[in-house]
Amino acid sequence: MDTRNKINRKISVAPMMDCTDRHDRFFLRLMSKNVMLYSEMVATKSAIHGDRKKILSFSPEEKPLALQVGGSNKEELSEVAKIAEDMGYDEININLGCPSKKVQKNKFGACLMKEPELVAECINSMVNSCKIPVTAKTRIGFDDVESFEYLNNFINKMHNAGTKTFILHARKAMLTGLSPKQNLNIPKLNYNMVYEIKKENPNLEIIINGGISKIEEIKNHISKCDGVMIGRSIYQNPYSLVDIEKSIFNTEIIPTREQVVEKLLDYVDREVKLGTKVNHIMRHTVGLYHGQAGSKNWKRYLSDNMMARDSDFQKAKHIMSIVQNNEKAIQANS
Repeated sequence: MDTRNKINRKISVAPMMDCTDRHDRFFLRLMSKNVMLYSEMVATKSAIHGDRKKILSFSPEEKPLALQVGGSNKEELSEVAKIAEDMGYDEININLGCPSKKVQKNKFGACLMKEPELVAECINSMVNSCKIPVTAKTRIGFDDVESFEYLNNFINKMHNAGTKTFILHARKAMLTGLSPKQNLNIPKLNYNMVYEIKKENPNLEIIINGGISKIEEIKNHISKCDGVMIGRSIYQNPYSLVDIEKSIFNTEIIPTREQVVEKLLDYVDREVKLGTKVNHIMRHTVGLYHGQAGSKNWKRYLSDNMMARDSDFQKAKHIMSIVQNNEKAIQANS
């Protein structure tokens, strides 16, 4: 069955290296059933030749879920697209936005914006090898290039190659002189460029990304684009997903932090018995109490304890009980 046009991308959580692994995605899904989730970027060679179960596996609860891939070899990208489909991913996304030197050395990420023809060939190979949607995440420019005409032509080449969904990080990428972290802050945001792309291409699905965190901002962007992708602010304050559920998806029944913890406890139980280290899961929960009374205590407790004897499920259970007690204390004082 062709599922190319059946995904709701109104709100999505950005692919973030060292953040959106399978444990984090399971945790986020406990707070939102409607957002679209993306994997960390996986290099084509890792997906093809690496430990596929370790690198690509996911829990059914994480869906809808996209695999983000990095590469520039059309045969490899085609193979990974088929692997993603066979494993049950709902979408495969090509990374055209990462500016790191390591990524550039391997010829993928933002440096591919310089080679629209090659990108089009890669996307066409991916589209022809699978029935799940093939999408692209890119910057609006690179180095000295921040031109509507260049970006529009780039997008139309990709569209002609077979994709219709584009996630635009509304900053150009500086391929030299800035670190990946600096590339997330120093190049100025240019939301208007993304709005103009959507206006010029009403038949394409245009998702806006970059520096978005508040509900009011989300609503404003949605009025001009097809969807919003949010990254760092979700990782720092994961429980903000419940506000998105209420305000954007009109979800009436939302989980408390304590309910989130109860379900995560079951997950930790299962995973520890399979050999997963507790801190590999719990490190994603540091921001659970962001902005709440007791937040510092929770962060300190995690920092001091989640590494100790982390193969012992009783340690995990004790950590989770702290969350539950923290939740009860907040409710009592509210």
